[in-house]
Amino acid sequence: MMLLWPDPSYPIALSEEGKSFTSASFAEWLAKRRIQRVPLVITVGGAYGLAPKLKQECREILSLSPLTFPHRLCYHILLEQLYRACTILENHPYHK
Repeated sequence: MMLLWPDPSYPIALSEEGKSFTSASFAEWLAKRRIQRVPLVITVGGAYGLAPKLKQECREILSLSPLTFPHRLCYHILLEQLYRACTILENHPYHK
């Protein structure tokens, strides 16, 4: 198998068929990944999505929404959700 990501890393694909979360459950998921202390590598597809082979090589497939978004918008949504998850984990009131 060809390694597409640096070792060690935790490769994740973003795709509409992936696991979806609430903000609170995403924060819990992120907390578990932080305990592992392995860099997350999150892959966002282009206009045609991600190749099935690439998705197979990821440790997890996550979904931001069942809707389809332009890939550049996905970066902003992902960053917002990562920030929101961190504020939840730090008990900061931002996420309310």
